[in-house]
Amino acid sequence: MRGLVQRVVRASVAALDGDGVDRVGEIGPGLCVLVGATHDDDGSVAVKLAEKVWFLRVLADDDGVMNRSLADRFEAGLPAEVLVVSQFTLYADTAKGRRPSWIDAARPEHAEPLVDSLVARLSELGATVATGRFRTEMRVEIVNDGPVTLMLEVSAS
Repeated sequence: MRGLVQRVVRASVAALDGDGVDRVGEIGPGLCVLVGATHDDDGSVAVKLAEKVWFLRVLADDDGVMNRSLADRFEAGLPAEVLVVSQFTLYADTAKGRRPSWIDAARPEHAEPLVDSLVARLSELGATVATGRFRTEMRVEIVNDGPVTLMLEVSAS
């Protein structure tokens, strides 16, 4: 699994449907994680990625240094907010030609339970988690803080 993590001032996601735009997830300061799954990912990989996000030290301490994690915020009694949005395009292959190949991206029926497992684990750890809506077109608004953006990748091995 891949997670593109951004430290944010705020972030939100809206799902587009026949009736217009429905805001389905929103957070204040925290992390926005765009998540992609591939074919051989399983539940253990989703848990590993959730824990990596939870303990990732990219939040500012009292001196403004990236030295705190969501776990640290939670332990201090502060909000530990995460917006998780599924994004199969993280597995785009652009090595040949001009059109990306999506062959490495997991099918929705495989990816959706993995994203759900990641969200569940983050919630178990103490995060306040907002999400997008799977299998819909979405609009994501991100106000990046820093800017801080990191690509995380975990696998079963």
